[in-house]
Amino acid sequence: MATTHEASAIAESRAAPARRPMRLFRNLSAKIASLPMVLVAVVIFVGCTVWTVVHSFTNSRLLPKLEWDGLSQYERLWSTPRWYVSIENLAIFGILSMIFTLAIGFVLAALLDRKIRGEDVIRTIILYPFALSFVVTGLVWQWILNPELGLQSVVRSWGWQSFTFDPLYDADIVIYGILIAALWQGTGLIMCIMLAGLRGVDEEIWKAAKIDGIPTWKTYTHVIIPMMRPVFVTSLVLIASGIVKVYDLVIAQTGGGPGGSSEVPAKYVMDSMFAAQNLGQGFAASTMMLLSVIIILIPWAYLEFGGKKRG
Repeated sequence: MATTHEASAIAESRAAPARRPMRLFRNLSAKIASLPMVLVAVVIFVGCTVWTVVHSFTNSRLLPKLEWDGLSQYERLWSTPRWYVSIENLAIFGILSMIFTLAIGFVLAALLDRKIRGEDVIRTIILYPFALSFVVTGLVWQWILNPELGLQSVVRSWGWQSFTFDPLYDADIVIYGILIAALWQGTGLIMCIMLAGLRGVDEEIWKAAKIDGIPTWKTYTHVIIPMMRPVFVTSLVLIASGIVKVYDLVIAQTGGGPGGSSEVPAKYVMDSMFAAQNLGQGFAASTMMLLSVIIILIPWAYLEFGGKKRG
C-alpha cells in the first residue's frame, strides 16, 4: 500500500510543473480586463508618489526641476511655526473626530436598530448632510457659528445676553468649530455602516442574552461590539482618510484664520505649491503626510494580517 501511495505522489509531483502554466491562463479574460486598473494604480498612484518624493529633495519653485538640494526643504519645513500649528490642529481634529464620529454613529445606529417608528425618515435626515459638499457644509456652519447672525445672536435674542459661542473667531478653540461641522456631515455615513453591521447580528444572540438576564449595555460591550470588529475597522479607515485630507472645511469656514490658528497640513501644501509657488516645499510637506499615513498603516496591517497568518 505504501508503494502505491509513493508512486502516486511521484506522479503528481511530476505533473505539477505541467499544471502551473495552465493556471496562468485561468480567468484570462478577467486578468486582461483588470490590466488598465493595475496600470493606473502603478503609473498614476505609485509613479506620482515616487515623483513627489524625489522632487521633495530638489529646489523646485514655480516648475519642477531635478536640481538636487538635499534635505534643505525638510529643514525649512520643520523650522516653520505654521507647520507645527497645522500638525497640532490635525492631531486634535483627528483624535476627536475618530472618537466622536464612532461613538455618535454607533449610538444612533443602536437606537435605530430598536426598530423605532419613522426610522426611514430619521435615517434620511441624519444621512442627508453627507450628500452635501464640504464647501457647502463649511459655509453653512460658518453662518451658524457667526456671533452676529448665528447661534450666539439667536440665544442672546431670547434674553441670555451673556451667552458667548464664537469658536471660529477664537484662536484657541477654532479647530473645535471645524470639528463640529465635520461631525455633522460625517456621522450619518458611519451610522449607516454601523446599522448595517447591527442588522447582521443574529437575533438568537439577543434572545439568549435576555434569557440569561444580561443587561443590554453588557450585551453591546461584551458581545455585539467584538463581533462588529470588521465594521469598526472599515469605519476607522473611512474616517482617517477624511482626516488626513481635510482642506475644504477649513477654507470654507475660516480660510486658515484667525491668524493662521486653523492651519492644517493639506492647506499648507496647497499654499506652498500655488500661493508661494514653492513646489519643493509643498512636495516635502506632502511626503511628511505620506510618511505619517505609512507609520499608522504598517502596524495596523501587521496586526490585522500578520496575526491571522501566524494563527
